[in-house]
Amino acid sequence: MNDSVMPRLIEGDPNDSLADLPGRNAGKDPQRVAFTVKEQGAWRDITAAQFDEDVRALAKGLIAQGLGVGDRLAIMARTRYEWTVLDFATWTAGGVPVPIYETSSAEQVEWIVKDSGTSILVVETTKHASVAEEANASVSTLEKVFVIDNGDLDTLTAAGAAVTDEQLQERIDAQNRDSVATIIYTSGTTGRPKGCELTHENFLGLSENTIAKLGDVLNKDDASTLLFLPLAHVFARFIQVLAITANRRMGHSADIANILDDFQAFQPTFILAVPRVFEKIYNKANETATAGGKGKIFARASDVAIAWSEAQDTGKLPLKLKVQHAVFDKLVYSTLRAKMGNKVEYAVSGGAPLGTRLGHFFRGIGVTILEGYGLTETTAPATVNIPEKVKIGTVGPPLPGVSIRIADDGEILIQGVNILKGYHDNEQATLDALQDGWFRTGDLGELDRDGYLKITGRKKEILVTAGGKNVAPGVLEDRLRAHPIISQCLVVGDGKPFIAALVTLDEEMLPGWAANNGLGSLTVEQARTHEAVLAEVQGAVDDANKAVSKAESIRKFAILGEDFTEDNGTLTPSLKLKRNIIMRDFEDEVEALYGS
Repeated sequence: MNDSVMPRLIEGDPNDSLADLPGRNAGKDPQRVAFTVKEQGAWRDITAAQFDEDVRALAKGLIAQGLGVGDRLAIMARTRYEWTVLDFATWTAGGVPVPIYETSSAEQVEWIVKDSGTSILVVETTKHASVAEEANASVSTLEKVFVIDNGDLDTLTAAGAAVTDEQLQERIDAQNRDSVATIIYTSGTTGRPKGCELTHENFLGLSENTIAKLGDVLNKDDASTLLFLPLAHVFARFIQVLAITANRRMGHSADIANILDDFQAFQPTFILAVPRVFEKIYNKANETATAGGKGKIFARASDVAIAWSEAQDTGKLPLKLKVQHAVFDKLVYSTLRAKMGNKVEYAVSGGAPLGTRLGHFFRGIGVTILEGYGLTETTAPATVNIPEKVKIGTVGPPLPGVSIRIADDGEILIQGVNILKGYHDNEQATLDALQDGWFRTGDLGELDRDGYLKITGRKKEILVTAGGKNVAPGVLEDRLRAHPIISQCLVVGDGKPFIAALVTLDEEMLPGWAANNGLGSLTVEQARTHEAVLAEVQGAVDDANKAVSKAESIRKFAILGEDFTEDNGTLTPSLKLKRNIIMRDFEDEVEALYGS
């Protein structure tokens, strides 16, 4: 199959925009809890009417500050309630929000603000304000900077008292589905980030059709989600709009280190995450069980969960497996679900391949992961597995209103309600990416007979060995990253006689693993040359090699003394590897792998 087409289920009013949502929800059910906000360790409910009031008051303040229709306002903050209020207030005032990762450097902020023509920048902290000040030195368009932690949003709200409801309604009415809703900058794994212009229709139309398709996830009255991914990322931004379109309770958390505590307090019914989060949950549970002398029990429980999930696909569930699953549900799985808040039924995963083992494990413990696929240019999801038919190992069929095509060279092409309007002030990039109405993703994939998509690699990342073998590094890297003590991995071998890998260690997981294996306390520097660690990583490499042919397998690896991070410039804010930077910075280590 080369094409998979999913007809649109919902056709909305062409005059609608995202600015209509807060008022619509408040009109339907003003006392419904729209948000639960964490403040000084306690959680407070905010109704639909209160959210609408907050949005309208701040929108008036932005108008009073001179934000015009189509003007850009950049937001640089962690995931928090104020981010969402700002987003919708900017839309209500007729503006165009531009998200910036709160970890961005002054140079990155300068580029985004300058390229987008941003006139107002709202940051979270005084530290962010310092970065903005440094960036502002060479930006002529930026007129004002406001700091959330300094109470500037309250000041803005007060300044808008003179703006009338009629003036505000004029701004809302000035927009429709075709209007540009936001400019989101790509991660920039190579070169300058490009600004993706996404419309109100991209978000609203995709949300409406996703809700119609994922009824089991979103249509339950108590459905709720806790956002913890950065709202500067298109994936989190879409889920934010999705929850508000569906009128479902939402919370925010920027405390990733203690996210399980927030899960237990908030009790979401569905969450979204990248595969690394699910790997961490699994690995931490395994480590805790091993430290408590129950490692063998957890290992057996894991095997049973995976076997039980696999049996769901075949329709053959042996009685013995059914009994074992019921026993482990009481002993192990219920504890894991409790750590996630005890109400999570579904988790949406994107950003990178999840891996079949993790997919089966979580479904086996009672949390079905709906793996999906998309890019900034596709307003996040283009495909997603659906509850009634999950195919683990695929990223699902297209969402309603979306079409997938596999080109002759294997490239994935996408067309539909979710496709960007174009790249901001970059006509050539737009022409290169959008051809005959299809967006060229740069990713490689295949469709099965049911129209489910499987990602097989990325065109620009294909390695060609000296022997002429084409190798997609992603499958090897994803399997290695799933190991508890491995943080990151870069597969190399372009133009070389064989495939090799640069591996980094997970500094957070290493101490527990070392203690559980009787190695005492190991630093990363000590661990990278320790025989036991080298043997453990070799075992992970051997396991990863099972997924590929001998010619594609990793023959040698090197463990680096530092991790790939956003701080050292080797990872993007969305945790993608900057391959060209890594190859430059670790050129000597790569060459050593191929030395005599």
